[in-house]
Amino acid sequence: MKTTVIKLLTVFVGLSLLFVMRTEASAFGGCEQDCGKCHALSSGEAQQALKQLIPDIQVIDVRMSPARGLWEISLQTRGKKGIAYMDFSKENVIIGQIVKIKTKKNLTRSRLVELNTVDFARIPLDDALVLGAPDASYKVVVFADPDCPYCAKLHRELKKIIKQRKDIAFFIKLFPLKMHKDAYRKSVAIQCKKSMEMLEDAFAKKDIPDPECKTDVIDRNIELAGKLGITGTPTIVLQSGKVLSGAIKADRLIELIEEKEETGGGKENPGD
Repeated sequence: MKTTVIKLLTVFVGLSLLFVMRTEASAFGGCEQDCGKCHALSSGEAQQALKQLIPDIQVIDVRMSPARGLWEISLQTRGKKGIAYMDFSKENVIIGQIVKIKTKKNLTRSRLVELNTVDFARIPLDDALVLGAPDASYKVVVFADPDCPYCAKLHRELKKIIKQRKDIAFFIKLFPLKMHKDAYRKSVAIQCKKSMEMLEDAFAKKDIPDPECKTDVIDRNIELAGKLGITGTPTIVLQSGKVLSGAIKADRLIELIEEKEETGGGKENPGD
C-alpha cells in the first residue's frame, strides 16, 4: 500500500512539474515543437508596428525565424528588400543577422539571397558590352558605372576570369549613377560605339569624347535596374537569378558562378 501511494505521489508531482514548466514556457514565449500553434503575427500587424519606425515600409512576408522566439519579417523600403526580426511579445524588433554557431552559416544572409532573386530572362543581352565569347555556357550580367572605382576594380577581376575560362562571358550593362555627374554622358558615348576599350579608358580615368549618336539604351538600363531592385554598382546577376555586389575576387566569383544550380538565387555581398 505504501509503495502504491509513493508511486501515485511521484506521478502527481511529475505531472504538476510538467504543467508548471509548460505554463512558464508559454508565459515567457517558449514553445515545444510548432511555435505557430500558440503564437501568431499577421503581415498587417507587422506592418503597423514597423511603420512606427519606418513610415514607408512594406511587409512582404512573415514566418518563424531560424531562432526560436522570433518571427522573421521580409520587408521592402525605398526599393530595397531586407529582413527584420520581432519577438513574440510584439514589442521588440531586432535588426541584425542570425549565424548558426556549429556551421558558422549566416542564415540571415542566405535568406536575403533567396528574397532578392531576380528573373535573369528579363535582362536583354543584345545591347550589352560583351567580355568573352557571347555563346559561352555561363552568362553573367554586370551593371557597371564608368565612373565607379569599384567597377574598375571588378573589371580587372573579370578580365582575369576570361583569360582562365572560355566558358564564361560577362554582359556589361552601363548603369550610370546620379551621384557621378558625368557618368551618363560617358555611358551614352560608350554605348554608341559599343566599345569595351572606351569603357576601360573611363575606368582608367581617361577623357571620353562626347556621344556620336542618340540612344535610349542607357535610359532602358536605368529603368530595368529600378525594376530589378538594383541601386548600386557594380552589381552582378548570375543566370540563377542570384545577385552579387562589390568587387569580388576572380577565384571567388568563379566559385559563385559554378554554384548557381545548388544555391538558387538572391542577393549577397561576398566582399572583396
